[in-house]
Amino acid sequence: MKYDFDKVIDRRGTDSIKWAVKDNELPMWVADMDFAVAPEILSALRNRVDHGVYGYTEPQDDWYESCIGFHLRRHDWKIEKEALLFSTGVVPSISSAVRAFTAKGDEIIVFTPVYNIFFNSIVNNGRVIRDVPLLLKGGRYFIDFDGFRKAASDPKTKMLIFCNPANPVSRIWSGEELKEVARIAKENGILILSDEIHGEITAPGTSYVPFLKAVPEAAPYLFTCISPTKCFNLAGIQTSAIVVPDETLRAKIRRQINTDEVAEPNVFACLAAATAWSKGEAWLDECREYLFANRKAVEDFLVKRVPKIHCLPGDATYLLWLDIRAICEDDAVFADFLREKTGLFVSKGSVYGSGGKGFLRLNVACPRSLLMDGLARLEQGVSLFEKENRR
Repeated sequence: MKYDFDKVIDRRGTDSIKWAVKDNELPMWVADMDFAVAPEILSALRNRVDHGVYGYTEPQDDWYESCIGFHLRRHDWKIEKEALLFSTGVVPSISSAVRAFTAKGDEIIVFTPVYNIFFNSIVNNGRVIRDVPLLLKGGRYFIDFDGFRKAASDPKTKMLIFCNPANPVSRIWSGEELKEVARIAKENGILILSDEIHGEITAPGTSYVPFLKAVPEAAPYLFTCISPTKCFNLAGIQTSAIVVPDETLRAKIRRQINTDEVAEPNVFACLAAATAWSKGEAWLDECREYLFANRKAVEDFLVKRVPKIHCLPGDATYLLWLDIRAICEDDAVFADFLREKTGLFVSKGSVYGSGGKGFLRLNVACPRSLLMDGLARLEQGVSLFEKENRR
């Protein structure tokens, strides 16, 4: 490999949320990577730092052109320049959209288990979560279209917040599934917000399906949040885009993100994004290979050493969904036990809503040595847990 993903970088003492843990603890929870960014991005940021003046800034042509070119090359998805809005992050964009397009007391659909911050964006704005659990069949998740149809037909339901690909269940939705989601939404007059922040983290040789590419005719009731932050490890720089082809929707969301003061980039936000999109693809492709080799290492380890834990198959994200129900039905109890006894810090499945109980989410975006340390701790934790519960 041209790039070094095996290098262990000490992130303690850097104000990292992920690494704000005890000395003996190993964090494999929140979704950022323990890899240095692509050297092309680092070089661009260093040059900007060296300039020494950090005044107000706004997106320039290179930001638009790099975003458009990247998605056209990788997904054959043509994004028009006028459809793009800068935002400081996908979560702020989601919260702004909730305020722009719904009223207090309205219901917003989510397919659970799903990224838990969706719940915050709904509840913190006085809206109501309408939970439509995914169906788990043969170790793979599917959309419950009957359940979605029923929820969408309720007059109180105004929006669907959709995760594509799905976090935490690592699922790429097919074009046919996306078309059916769009059809039901149109029939019932609800808006779709598609969060596609994990879109670039897919197994080598595979691609996710951008919702607006699969169903371009849905533009009057569909818009998308994208960002280079997950795939290029830029979360702390706070940079994203909203793709809104429909002029009426775009006017409303533009007004709201400006009202919420999340429409203006910091001095590094557009530079980092534009450099990633225009010069970072070689790094990204190698990173994907490394991440999915990490996934394979986890799968093999569990089969051989901890067969009671099952890693559900997945083709997207660096977040693995582990079924621990053969050991403990209560994921919170087991996750807390793991952290206390072994120092391994993982995410509790129940925080992701219905269907998450009895599961853990494991972040494998780290050097292989840290991954194997985490797996050893997991094995130790299972052994200790079973000994204590046989007493």
